[in-house]
Amino acid sequence: MSLEKKQIYNLNKLHKRLRREVGKAIADFNMIEEGDRVMVCLSGGKDSYTLLDILLNLKLNAPINFEIVAVNLDQKQPSFPEEVLPNYLSQLGVEYKIVEENTYGIVKEKIPEGKTTCSLCSRLRRGILYRTATELGATKIALGHHRDDMLETLFLNMFYGGKMKSMPPKLISDDGKQIVIRPLAYCREKDIARYAEAKQFPIIPCNLCGSQPNLQRQVIKEMLQAWDRQYPGRIETMFSALQNVVPSHLCDPKLFDFKNIRHGSSLENIEGDIAFDKPEIPTAPIMQDEENDFLEQTQISFREVN
Repeated sequence: MSLEKKQIYNLNKLHKRLRREVGKAIADFNMIEEGDRVMVCLSGGKDSYTLLDILLNLKLNAPINFEIVAVNLDQKQPSFPEEVLPNYLSQLGVEYKIVEENTYGIVKEKIPEGKTTCSLCSRLRRGILYRTATELGATKIALGHHRDDMLETLFLNMFYGGKMKSMPPKLISDDGKQIVIRPLAYCREKDIARYAEAKQFPIIPCNLCGSQPNLQRQVIKEMLQAWDRQYPGRIETMFSALQNVVPSHLCDPKLFDFKNIRHGSSLENIEGDIAFDKPEIPTAPIMQDEENDFLEQTQISFREVN
């Protein structure tokens, strides 16, 4: 096989895996429904480009009808190449809107030099995107957060916030008016990075988010990457834990009624009694099965899993 054919083969294989994972996430959490108008938030980074690309591909053969509109928030950062995204989206032929708001100026004015800007920047962006979704008649807001983002958030909240809390794959805004979805929830960041490089997306570097020194999220990211190198497959195992929560074996009385446990109580689905027995921990990590990529079917749906 020639080098060019091998590259095409590997790209197709990677595309199928990402498409399958996005389809599974959409189905598992009922992210997109008949008649939805999905606003895909496009930052110009690898994650949001991949999200838009995969959703547009799924839309071609999806079992339901839905619309896609891409939205970019131009935050007026210095040297931001404002022509890149309009040119790219015009070539795709996808409906899009560029929203211009000087959030960069607000952040620089309010946050002292050297301090992280993420909190204020994200609040400003969220408000603008919610407003834009209403103006466009969008029923869902799709963000490009992936599996690694969700795990990093879990550890950030545990280490610095004292909470066992991650990024949900689907959430509703505080006012109940907007539904946010994360279709890349099952996708690995390294797969997304490989895909974005192979597809040669016109990446726009961000001078705010993720680029600040000593950022807590970057510390967590490097920690997880080190674990993944030392213990391959453990990242998959940790993510699986997010989907297998046992409230009766934690310490939150809001999740489990510990106070009303009495002699003779019969409790179901609490993973048994391990008060004295050492819990059995599986020694083999949960590995992502890449061999299934060879079993792809021609006709895809949102439930494209093996």
